[in-house]
Amino acid sequence: MSHHFIESLKWRYATKSFDTNKKVSAEDITTLKESINLTATSFGLQPFRVVVIDDPALKTKLRAASWNQAQVEESSHVFVFASKLDMSPDYIDDQVRRAADTRGIPYEALSGYGDFMKNTMADKDAAFIQDWSRRQAYIALGTLMAAAAELRIDACPMEGFDAAQYDEILGLKGKGLTAAVIAPVGYRSAEDKTQHAAKVRLPLEEMFL
Repeated sequence: MSHHFIESLKWRYATKSFDTNKKVSAEDITTLKESINLTATSFGLQPFRVVVIDDPALKTKLRAASWNQAQVEESSHVFVFASKLDMSPDYIDDQVRRAADTRGIPYEALSGYGDFMKNTMADKDAAFIQDWSRRQAYIALGTLMAAAAELRIDACPMEGFDAAQYDEILGLKGKGLTAAVIAPVGYRSAEDKTQHAAKVRLPLEEMFL
């Protein structure tokens, strides 16, 4: 593995204070979106969607729903990962058709796999589906943080927010979604003392059994 990637991971930290005068470029936001879209998900079903917010007034509303944590308002953009509330046969069929179209093969060639996915989901209750969808969103969050670090863009993964308020503010429930986890991104403030703290991690021989 490239040592550069390891250096990027050493460079990143959960940014506590962002420089409000610096914005992430549209080009870099597109790269971050692409990284999320390329992340691994169970069955490749991508059971989440992402809202990317840079509107100051909206970020102020979200800060109030985030225990008044400044990162939400001070960051350049906020990525809100919203997991699906259900997994319908129609949704799976749409994904199978997309796979068939992308690979230039008949839908029928993949319909058996589609039936397998539908049968797998059919006996799962809503709580299972929602927990499963949330876990997929977290995989994408990890991809975002790694991609941001490679671009030297700061990020702060956050669970400290009121999901019900986020759902209302962003109109997520009507789209069959609920806020799972968020990540404000931008550039660290020179005043953020956390950036100077040594990274604390287990020794490799203790982490790996």
